[in-house]
Amino acid sequence: MVDGKSQLLFKDKPIKVLLAKPGIDGHDRGVLVLAKAFRDAGMEVLYAGLLPTPEEVIDTAVNEDVDVIAMSLLNGAHMTVFRKVAELMRERGIDDISLVGGGTIPDEDKPELEKLGITGNYGPGTPLSTIINHVTERAAEARKMKLR
Repeated sequence: MVDGKSQLLFKDKPIKVLLAKPGIDGHDRGVLVLAKAFRDAGMEVLYAGLLPTPEEVIDTAVNEDVDVIAMSLLNGAHMTVFRKVAELMRERGIDDISLVGGGTIPDEDKPELEKLGITGNYGPGTPLSTIINHVTERAAEARKMKLR
């Protein structure tokens, strides 16, 4: 759960999260459930739609001034596509947007994704409250970076 200091960061402006399914993955049921859950939790939700390129994800995130990019993949390409998004963020010097992953991600891939700065990496069946709390915590971190 987010502490009182972090809650102050969200006083005037709700958390803004971009949901993205980069790469070739047309399964959007889970991401639509997340969109509703984030909205119901008071977040502003943007959905990049199906099949955006990593470049489109980053451009949208920057142009819309989001706190968190939440990516989902179910096709097994997470190590390639999530890595590309993280690399683009580093190349462009974006350190004030948090990156969260999810989908069908094998446990053995999660440590590598974490090294890339992609946290969460939740799979099907994860309680929505767990994901919401994680995104809220990451948004607090992003907001602190924006204040620097």
